[in-house]
Amino acid sequence: MTHLARFRPRRIRSIALVLLLLLLALAACGQAPAATDTPATARPVQTIRLPMGYIPNIQYAPFYVAVERGYFREAGFDIQFDYSFETDGVRLVAAGEVPFAVASGEQVLMARDQGLPVVYVMAWWQKFPVAVIAAADAQVHEPADLRGQRIGLPGLFGATYIGLTALLHHAGLTEADVTLEAIGFNQVEALATGQVPVVVGYITNEPIQLRHQGYEVTVLPVADYVDLASNGIITSEAMIAEHPDQVRAFVAALHRGLQDVVNDPDLGYEVSLKYVEGLADQDRGVQMDILNTAISYWWTGGDTPLGHADLQAWRNMNALLHDMGLIQRLQDIDAAVTNEFVP
Repeated sequence: MTHLARFRPRRIRSIALVLLLLLLALAACGQAPAATDTPATARPVQTIRLPMGYIPNIQYAPFYVAVERGYFREAGFDIQFDYSFETDGVRLVAAGEVPFAVASGEQVLMARDQGLPVVYVMAWWQKFPVAVIAAADAQVHEPADLRGQRIGLPGLFGATYIGLTALLHHAGLTEADVTLEAIGFNQVEALATGQVPVVVGYITNEPIQLRHQGYEVTVLPVADYVDLASNGIITSEAMIAEHPDQVRAFVAALHRGLQDVVNDPDLGYEVSLKYVEGLADQDRGVQMDILNTAISYWWTGGDTPLGHADLQAWRNMNALLHDMGLIQRLQDIDAAVTNEFVP
Protein backbone atom coordinates (compact mmCIF):
# COMPACT_ATOMS: atom_id res chain seq x y z
CA MET A 1 0.00 0.00 0.00
CA THR A 2 1.41 3.43 -0.95
CA HIS A 3 1.55 6.39 1.41
CA LEU A 4 -1.25 8.09 -0.57
CA ALA A 5 -3.52 5.10 -0.11
CA ARG A 6 -3.24 5.35 3.68
CA PHE A 7 -5.09 8.73 3.74
CA ARG A 8 -8.64 8.24 4.92
CA PRO A 9 -11.50 10.05 3.08
CA ARG A 10 -12.19 12.33 6.09
CA ARG A 11 -8.57 13.43 6.19
CA ILE A 12 -8.58 14.08 2.43
CA ARG A 13 -11.66 16.29 2.82
CA SER A 14 -9.99 18.21 5.68
CA ILE A 15 -6.87 18.89 3.65
CA ALA A 16 -8.97 19.97 0.64
CA LEU A 17 -10.92 22.36 2.87
CA VAL A 18 -7.71 23.90 4.23
CA LEU A 19 -6.38 24.37 0.71
CA LEU A 20 -9.64 25.94 -0.43
CA LEU A 21 -9.65 28.41 2.49
CA LEU A 22 -6.01 29.27 1.75
CA LEU A 23 -6.84 29.97 -1.90
CA LEU A 24 -9.79 32.16 -0.90
CA ALA A 25 -7.59 34.11 1.51
CA LEU A 26 -4.96 34.67 -1.19
CA ALA A 27 -7.63 35.78 -3.64
CA ALA A 28 -9.01 38.24 -1.10
CA CYS A 29 -5.58 39.84 -0.81
CA GLY A 30 -5.85 40.80 -4.48
CA GLN A 31 -9.23 42.53 -4.16
CA ALA A 32 -9.52 46.24 -5.01
CA PRO A 33 -9.36 48.57 -1.98
CA ALA A 34 -13.00 49.56 -2.52
CA ALA A 35 -14.03 46.22 -1.04
CA THR A 36 -13.07 47.52 2.40
CA ASP A 37 -15.96 49.98 2.15
CA THR A 38 -18.47 47.17 2.72
CA PRO A 39 -19.84 47.25 6.28
CA ALA A 40 -18.63 44.24 8.27
CA THR A 41 -21.99 43.67 9.94
CA ALA A 42 -25.59 44.37 9.01
CA ARG A 43 -26.95 47.61 10.46
CA PRO A 44 -30.49 48.49 11.49
CA VAL A 45 -32.03 50.46 8.63
CA GLN A 46 -33.34 53.97 9.28
CA THR A 47 -35.20 56.13 6.76
CA ILE A 48 -33.57 59.52 6.25
CA ARG A 49 -34.37 62.49 4.04
CA LEU A 50 -31.42 63.76 1.99
CA PRO A 51 -31.64 67.38 0.75
CA MET A 52 -30.07 67.45 -2.72
CA GLY A 53 -30.22 71.16 -3.59
CA TYR A 54 -31.33 70.62 -7.18
CA ILE A 55 -33.83 68.76 -9.36
CA PRO A 56 -33.27 65.09 -10.37
CA ASN A 57 -30.34 64.94 -12.76
CA ILE A 58 -27.92 62.43 -14.23
CA GLN A 59 -25.18 64.10 -12.19
CA TYR A 60 -26.69 62.45 -9.12
CA ALA A 61 -25.82 59.04 -10.59
CA PRO A 62 -23.49 58.08 -7.69
CA PHE A 63 -26.37 58.49 -5.23
CA TYR A 64 -28.74 56.51 -7.45
CA VAL A 65 -26.21 53.70 -7.88
CA ALA A 66 -25.54 53.59 -4.13
CA VAL A 67 -29.29 53.12 -3.57
CA GLU A 68 -29.85 50.70 -6.43
CA ARG A 69 -26.95 48.44 -5.48
CA GLY A 70 -27.93 48.42 -1.81
CA TYR A 71 -24.87 50.26 -0.52
CA PHE A 72 -26.91 52.72 1.54
CA ARG A 73 -29.12 49.96 2.90
CA GLU A 74 -26.07 47.92 3.93
CA ALA A 75 -24.85 51.04 5.71
CA GLY A 76 -28.17 51.30 7.56
CA PHE A 77 -30.01 53.95 5.53
CA ASP A 78 -33.15 54.03 3.43
CA ILE A 79 -32.70 57.24 1.42
CA GLN A 80 -35.52 59.61 0.46
CA PHE A 81 -34.19 62.21 -1.97
CA ASP A 82 -35.45 65.72 -1.26
CA TYR A 83 -35.20 67.94 -4.34
CA SER A 84 -37.27 70.80 -2.91
CA PHE A 85 -35.85 74.19 -3.82
CA GLU A 86 -37.13 75.69 -0.58
CA THR A 87 -35.26 73.14 1.51
CA ASP A 88 -32.28 74.68 3.27
CA GLY A 89 -30.21 71.57 3.82
CA VAL A 90 -27.48 73.39 5.73
CA ARG A 91 -29.85 74.69 8.38
CA LEU A 92 -31.70 71.38 8.62
CA VAL A 93 -28.41 69.59 9.28
CA ALA A 94 -27.28 72.19 11.80
CA ALA A 95 -30.59 71.86 13.66
CA GLY A 96 -30.40 68.07 13.73
CA GLU A 97 -33.55 67.67 11.63
CA VAL A 98 -31.68 65.66 8.98
CA PRO A 99 -28.32 63.92 9.46
CA PHE A 100 -26.78 64.71 6.05
CA ALA A 101 -27.21 67.01 3.06
CA VAL A 102 -25.51 67.92 -0.20
CA ALA A 103 -23.95 71.37 0.07
CA SER A 104 -21.36 73.53 -1.64
CA GLY A 105 -18.15 74.77 -0.07
CA GLU A 106 -19.19 78.39 0.18
CA GLN A 107 -22.43 77.41 1.94
CA VAL A 108 -20.48 75.55 4.61
CA LEU A 109 -18.17 78.45 5.37
CA MET A 110 -20.96 81.03 5.33
CA ALA A 111 -23.03 78.83 7.64
CA ARG A 112 -20.18 78.44 10.10
CA ASP A 113 -19.65 82.19 9.99
CA GLN A 114 -23.23 82.43 11.31
CA GLY A 115 -22.50 79.95 14.07
CA LEU A 116 -24.09 76.89 12.45
CA PRO A 117 -22.10 73.76 13.45
CA VAL A 118 -21.93 71.96 10.10
CA VAL A 119 -18.96 69.95 8.87
CA TYR A 120 -18.00 68.88 5.35
CA VAL A 121 -17.17 65.16 5.45
CA MET A 122 -16.79 64.09 1.81
CA ALA A 123 -15.85 65.83 -1.42
CA TRP A 124 -18.25 64.75 -4.13
CA TRP A 125 -16.76 67.34 -6.54
CA GLN A 126 -13.02 67.90 -6.23
CA LYS A 127 -13.00 70.74 -8.77
CA PHE A 128 -15.22 73.82 -8.77
CA PRO A 129 -17.62 73.33 -11.73
CA VAL A 130 -18.36 76.96 -12.66
CA ALA A 131 -17.16 78.33 -16.02
CA VAL A 132 -17.29 81.52 -18.05
CA ILE A 133 -18.69 80.87 -21.54
CA ALA A 134 -18.15 83.38 -24.32
CA ALA A 135 -19.40 83.62 -27.89
CA ALA A 136 -16.60 83.06 -30.41
CA ASP A 137 -16.76 86.65 -31.68
CA ALA A 138 -16.32 88.04 -28.15
CA GLN A 139 -12.60 87.28 -28.44
CA VAL A 140 -12.32 85.98 -24.87
CA HIS A 141 -9.41 83.55 -24.67
CA GLU A 142 -8.16 84.09 -21.11
CA PRO A 143 -9.48 85.77 -17.95
CA ALA A 144 -7.77 89.08 -18.75
CA ASP A 145 -9.93 89.34 -21.89
CA LEU A 146 -13.02 89.80 -19.70
CA ARG A 147 -12.13 93.46 -19.18
CA GLY A 148 -14.89 95.62 -20.64
CA GLN A 149 -17.21 92.65 -21.35
CA ARG A 150 -20.92 92.43 -20.62
CA ILE A 151 -21.38 89.28 -18.58
CA GLY A 152 -24.71 87.60 -17.85
CA LEU A 153 -25.21 85.45 -14.75
CA PRO A 154 -28.18 84.43 -12.61
CA GLY A 155 -27.46 87.22 -10.12
CA LEU A 156 -24.99 88.47 -7.55
CA PHE A 157 -25.26 85.31 -5.48
CA GLY A 158 -24.31 81.66 -5.44
CA ALA A 159 -21.51 79.67 -6.99
CA THR A 160 -21.60 81.42 -10.38
CA TYR A 161 -21.02 84.82 -8.77
CA ILE A 162 -18.26 83.46 -6.53
CA GLY A 163 -16.59 81.67 -9.44
CA LEU A 164 -16.67 84.76 -11.64
CA THR A 165 -15.25 86.91 -8.84
CA ALA A 166 -12.40 84.42 -8.36
CA LEU A 167 -11.63 84.45 -12.07
CA LEU A 168 -11.65 88.24 -12.22
CA HIS A 169 -9.40 88.42 -9.18
CA HIS A 170 -6.99 85.96 -10.80
CA ALA A 171 -6.74 88.28 -13.81
CA GLY A 172 -6.23 91.37 -11.64
CA LEU A 173 -9.73 92.64 -12.45
CA THR A 174 -12.71 93.66 -10.34
CA GLU A 175 -16.44 94.04 -10.95
CA ALA A 176 -15.72 97.65 -11.92
CA ASP A 177 -13.84 96.36 -14.99
CA VAL A 178 -16.88 94.51 -16.38
CA THR A 179 -20.63 95.02 -16.73
CA LEU A 180 -22.67 92.41 -14.89
CA GLU A 181 -26.24 91.66 -15.95
CA ALA A 182 -28.64 89.52 -13.95
CA ILE A 183 -30.34 87.25 -16.50
CA GLY A 184 -31.65 84.49 -14.23
CA PHE A 185 -31.02 80.86 -15.12
CA ASN A 186 -31.30 81.65 -18.80
CA GLN A 187 -27.68 81.57 -19.87
CA VAL A 188 -28.03 79.34 -22.94
CA GLU A 189 -30.75 81.43 -24.59
CA ALA A 190 -29.10 84.71 -23.57
CA LEU A 191 -25.85 83.76 -25.29
CA ALA A 192 -27.46 82.05 -28.28
CA THR A 193 -29.67 85.07 -29.05
CA GLY A 194 -26.89 87.63 -28.55
CA GLN A 195 -28.47 89.20 -25.46
CA VAL A 196 -25.02 89.13 -23.87
CA PRO A 197 -21.68 88.00 -25.34
CA VAL A 198 -20.50 86.25 -22.17
CA VAL A 199 -22.34 84.19 -19.52
CA VAL A 200 -21.40 82.35 -16.35
CA GLY A 201 -22.71 78.83 -15.82
CA TYR A 202 -21.73 75.29 -15.00
CA ILE A 203 -19.16 73.30 -16.94
CA THR A 204 -21.63 70.38 -17.04
CA ASN A 205 -24.51 72.39 -18.45
CA GLU A 206 -24.34 75.50 -20.62
CA PRO A 207 -21.18 74.74 -22.67
CA ILE A 208 -22.44 71.25 -23.50
CA GLN A 209 -25.90 72.46 -24.49
CA LEU A 210 -24.56 75.28 -26.65
CA ARG A 211 -22.05 73.08 -28.48
CA HIS A 212 -24.65 70.39 -29.16
CA GLN A 213 -26.88 73.12 -30.60
CA GLY A 214 -24.10 74.08 -33.00
CA TYR A 215 -22.81 77.25 -31.33
CA GLU A 216 -19.09 77.89 -31.20
CA VAL A 217 -18.08 79.04 -27.74
CA THR A 218 -14.95 79.63 -25.70
CA VAL A 219 -14.99 78.16 -22.20
CA LEU A 220 -12.89 79.36 -19.27
CA PRO A 221 -13.30 76.84 -16.42
CA VAL A 222 -12.68 78.53 -13.08
CA ALA A 223 -10.92 75.37 -11.88
CA ASP A 224 -8.24 75.83 -14.55
CA TYR A 225 -7.12 79.02 -12.80
CA VAL A 226 -8.22 78.83 -9.15
CA ASP A 227 -8.79 75.88 -6.80
CA LEU A 228 -12.00 76.37 -4.81
CA ALA A 229 -13.99 74.07 -2.54
CA SER A 230 -17.02 72.54 -4.23
CA ASN A 231 -20.05 70.33 -3.52
CA GLY A 232 -19.97 67.47 -1.08
CA ILE A 233 -21.62 65.88 1.93
CA ILE A 234 -22.17 67.73 5.17
CA THR A 235 -23.23 66.60 8.61
CA SER A 236 -23.33 68.23 12.03
CA GLU A 237 -20.75 68.40 14.78
CA ALA A 238 -23.26 66.56 16.97
CA MET A 239 -23.53 63.66 14.50
CA ILE A 240 -19.75 63.35 14.41
CA ALA A 241 -19.49 63.40 18.20
CA GLU A 242 -22.43 61.09 18.93
CA HIS A 243 -22.72 58.83 15.86
CA PRO A 244 -19.36 58.71 14.08
CA ASP A 245 -20.06 55.14 12.93
CA GLN A 246 -23.16 56.33 11.06
CA VAL A 247 -21.21 59.15 9.42
CA ARG A 248 -18.52 56.72 8.33
CA ALA A 249 -21.07 54.23 7.00
CA PHE A 250 -22.97 56.88 5.01
CA VAL A 251 -19.80 58.29 3.46
CA ALA A 252 -18.52 54.80 2.62
CA ALA A 253 -21.80 53.91 0.88
CA LEU A 254 -21.73 57.01 -1.30
CA HIS A 255 -18.03 56.50 -1.96
CA ARG A 256 -18.83 53.05 -3.39
CA GLY A 257 -21.51 54.53 -5.66
CA LEU A 258 -19.14 57.28 -6.76
CA GLN A 259 -16.39 54.77 -7.53
CA ASP A 260 -18.79 52.61 -9.53
CA VAL A 261 -19.87 55.51 -11.76
CA VAL A 262 -16.31 56.75 -12.25
CA ASN A 263 -15.36 53.24 -13.37
CA ASP A 264 -18.48 52.68 -15.48
CA PRO A 265 -20.31 55.81 -16.71
CA ASP A 266 -22.75 53.69 -18.72
CA LEU A 267 -23.88 52.10 -15.47
CA GLY A 268 -24.52 55.57 -14.09
CA TYR A 269 -26.67 56.44 -17.08
CA GLU A 270 -28.68 53.23 -17.00
CA VAL A 271 -29.43 53.49 -13.28
CA SER A 272 -30.33 57.18 -13.60
CA LEU A 273 -33.08 56.30 -16.09
CA LYS A 274 -35.08 54.96 -13.14
CA TYR A 275 -34.64 58.09 -11.03
CA VAL A 276 -34.69 61.00 -13.50
CA GLU A 277 -38.08 61.47 -15.13
CA GLY A 278 -37.82 62.12 -18.86
CA LEU A 279 -34.14 61.17 -19.06
CA ALA A 280 -34.91 58.49 -21.65
CA ASP A 281 -36.43 61.18 -23.89
CA GLN A 282 -33.25 63.26 -23.81
CA ASP A 283 -30.37 62.90 -26.23
CA ARG A 284 -28.18 60.16 -24.75
CA GLY A 285 -25.05 61.70 -26.27
CA VAL A 286 -25.71 64.99 -24.48
CA GLN A 287 -26.43 63.23 -21.19
CA MET A 288 -23.27 61.15 -21.44
CA ASP A 289 -21.26 64.30 -22.18
CA ILE A 290 -22.72 65.82 -19.02
CA LEU A 291 -21.90 62.73 -16.97
CA ASN A 292 -18.38 62.27 -18.31
CA THR A 293 -17.60 65.95 -17.78
CA ALA A 294 -18.92 65.67 -14.23
CA ILE A 295 -16.73 62.62 -13.60
CA SER A 296 -13.64 64.60 -14.61
CA TYR A 297 -14.58 67.10 -11.88
CA TRP A 298 -15.50 64.54 -9.23
CA TRP A 299 -11.99 63.17 -9.19
CA THR A 300 -8.87 65.06 -10.17
CA GLY A 301 -6.64 62.00 -9.99
CA GLY A 302 -3.09 62.49 -8.86
CA ASP A 303 -2.35 62.46 -5.14
CA THR A 304 -5.88 63.30 -3.99
CA PRO A 305 -7.95 60.12 -3.40
CA LEU A 306 -11.54 59.95 -4.58
CA GLY A 307 -13.81 61.68 -2.09
CA HIS A 308 -11.06 63.57 -0.28
CA ALA A 309 -11.28 67.34 0.17
CA ASP A 310 -8.33 69.49 -0.92
CA LEU A 311 -7.69 71.69 2.12
CA GLN A 312 -5.83 74.27 0.04
CA ALA A 313 -8.97 74.73 -2.08
CA TRP A 314 -10.86 75.36 1.15
CA ARG A 315 -8.31 77.92 2.30
CA ASN A 316 -8.65 79.65 -1.07
CA MET A 317 -12.45 79.71 -0.74
CA ASN A 318 -12.14 80.99 2.82
CA ALA A 319 -9.97 83.92 1.73
CA LEU A 320 -12.18 84.71 -1.28
CA LEU A 321 -15.41 84.81 0.74
CA HIS A 322 -13.75 87.03 3.33
CA ASP A 323 -12.48 89.41 0.65
CA MET A 324 -15.97 89.52 -0.88
CA GLY A 325 -17.50 90.33 2.50
CA LEU A 326 -19.60 87.16 2.45
CA ILE A 327 -18.10 86.01 5.74
CA GLN A 328 -17.13 88.36 8.54
CA ARG A 329 -14.13 86.39 9.76
CA LEU A 330 -11.87 83.72 8.36
CA GLN A 331 -13.08 80.27 9.39
CA ASP A 332 -11.14 77.45 11.02
CA ILE A 333 -10.78 75.07 8.08
CA ASP A 334 -9.74 72.16 10.31
CA ALA A 335 -13.08 72.49 12.11
CA ALA A 336 -15.12 72.98 8.94
CA VAL A 337 -13.70 70.12 6.84
CA THR A 338 -12.46 66.61 7.56
CA ASN A 339 -11.27 63.66 5.49
CA GLU A 340 -11.48 61.37 8.53
CA PHE A 341 -14.53 59.48 7.29
CA VAL A 342 -13.57 58.96 3.64
CA PRO A 343 -12.34 55.43 2.80
